[in-house]
Amino acid sequence: MGQVVPPVTLQQSRTLRLGGPSWEVKMGRRDSTTASFNGAENNIPPPTSGLANLTSLFAAQGLSQKDMVGLSGAHTIGQARCTFFRDHIYNDTNIDSGFARSRQSDCPRTAGSGDNNLAPLDLQTPTMFENDYYKNLVQKRGILHSDQELFNGGAADALVRQYVGSQSAFFKDFVVGMIKMGDITPLTGSSGQIRKNCRRIN
Repeated sequence: MGQVVPPVTLQQSRTLRLGGPSWEVKMGRRDSTTASFNGAENNIPPPTSGLANLTSLFAAQGLSQKDMVGLSGAHTIGQARCTFFRDHIYNDTNIDSGFARSRQSDCPRTAGSGDNNLAPLDLQTPTMFENDYYKNLVQKRGILHSDQELFNGGAADALVRQYVGSQSAFFKDFVVGMIKMGDITPLTGSSGQIRKNCRRIN
């Protein structure tokens, strides 16, 4: 007999430990039994991306610019390697000069020197899930070039300002984006497997 596949049910997912929103995660999705580094890298926007490229890469996955700006708020937590933000803090002009100098102290200009040094994506509250990420962008304190592109005189500026003024609006749109991402090209039929533990294959 074949595997009995349970119907799609819902499970509560939370980022509440870090102060973030909660949402219902669909269960029953079939995932691959192998991983592809190149496949993953091809679908992740590089930190040098401009707004047009970011919007295009997200659109290729069925996500709108609104989804993209909301999901980028995940950068309210976590860290980035010097090699990914070096060019932004030394060569870009759309960055607060004091902020750039503070990052330069831990990220030398010369490539190969300090490449793996880390800096928080959100300088103010790097371990809290809230809307300070967007406040940083308005102050030109986005650590990645691609982050600051969301607030650089373009079409995404209005959404950034909205999330600065309303954390609840950010949380709502972030949840919508996360659910949509979970529906991107799931495997069907007998391909892959429904994992008993999301962190590893059965």
